[in-house]
This record gives sequence, structure tokens and C-alpha cells, in this order.
Amino acid sequence: MAKKILLVDDEPLILKGLKYTLEQEGYETESALDGEEALEKFFSEPFDLILLDVMLPKMDGIQVCQRIREHSNVPIIMITAKGEDMDKILGLEYGADDYIPKPFNILEVKARIKAIMRRAVSSPSPAEERKIIRVRGLEVNPTKRTVALDGREIKLTAKEFDLLQLFITNRGKVFTRKQMLETVWKYDYTGDDRTVDVHIRRLREKIEHDTSQPEFIITKWGVGYYFTDKD
Repeated sequence: MAKKILLVDDEPLILKGLKYTLEQEGYETESALDGEEALEKFFSEPFDLILLDVMLPKMDGIQVCQRIREHSNVPIIMITAKGEDMDKILGLEYGADDYIPKPFNILEVKARIKAIMRRAVSSPSPAEERKIIRVRGLEVNPTKRTVALDGREIKLTAKEFDLLQLFITNRGKVFTRKQMLETVWKYDYTGDDRTVDVHIRRLREKIEHDTSQPEFIITKWGVGYYFTDKD
């Protein structure tokens, strides 16, 4: 079954170009010209990915992303025309999986979409299938890509889960921000290291009992982060 993508932009020519190109790649697409229409379509049918412009009439892309994240972990790629760090970080702050600055190269858009789609359907390794990973009340199921803390399900975005899986399967190993970008994002990333810090902070807010004294994801000052090696 073809993957379905929701395209959200207030410029009809951009939507037309994206729709044509992505449908040539075998995707199904739906389009929305403003934030309210985007939410209406999101709540009316399932999508496998959302390409979402930041600057939208009626309701901006950040608000749309925030509303969607209250109900779903569907991958979201933000598109920003401003190209300023705060716009990019703000998009990630509210749960976006990636961002692309305007003007964009359609080949890059296709590459980003394919990378996220691959991660969403990637097959777990035999070692992941054999057992759920448990560390002091935290349970990670690599097969189902689910996480629970003290028996309560924790909803993570695709990127947050990928980061947690990287950490928990390499306990005690310190990862630099560059290594995390190369391993989790899996393409030639052009942003800055703060993207990692935003995702780590969001992940800690979800899995740590006390973010001021994290017990799972530990900071190695001046180097990066690692997952505790204590049982």
C-alpha cells in the first residue's frame, strides 16, 4: 500500500510541485493551504508523514505540530522560510522530526522523506526481537518500538525512540553530538548540534523521574551523552 503524505503550505505552486514529484515517487498525497485545514485533514484520515510549513495563515505550523503531537507520533518535517536557528529549534521543540529550510531542493526533500520512512518500517535485529530491554523501571521494546516507565506507556517521536534505542543498546558508551547526528539522522545533516540537545531534553522530560538529576541519560561534560551502565 502506498504511503500517504499530508503536504501543508500556503503557496499553491509549491504544493503543486511537491504533489507532482512525490506522486511520481509512488506516494499518495493530500494538500492543505492553512493550519486549520491541515488539522481537519489530519483528524479525518491517517497519514504516514506530514510535510508542514512553519508560516501558515489561520494557525501557524508550530501550533499545528503541537496539536498533532498531542494525538500522534506521525513523522513531521517542518519547512521554514526564515532559516533562523530559533525557528528550527522551535519546530523541534514541539516534536517535529526534522526541518528543511526554504528555498529547498526537491531531491533533498525526497531524501529526507525516504530516510524517515525507512526508519519507520525498518526491521529489528534478532537480538532486539528476543527480549525487551529493562533498566530500573524503564522498558524498551525494539520490535514494537514502545517504551514504558514504571508500567506506564511513554509516547516518543520517531527520533526520540531512535536516540533512546541507540543509548540503551550501547550502555556506558559516550556519544558525541556529531556521532548522534550521523547515526540517528542518517544523512548529511547541515544543522547545528543544538538539534541533539533539544531532542535529549525532550527525551529526558519523558523518561526521567527528575530531569535535574537524570538517572538514565547522563551528560559527559565537554563530550556528549551516555546511557547509565548501572543496573
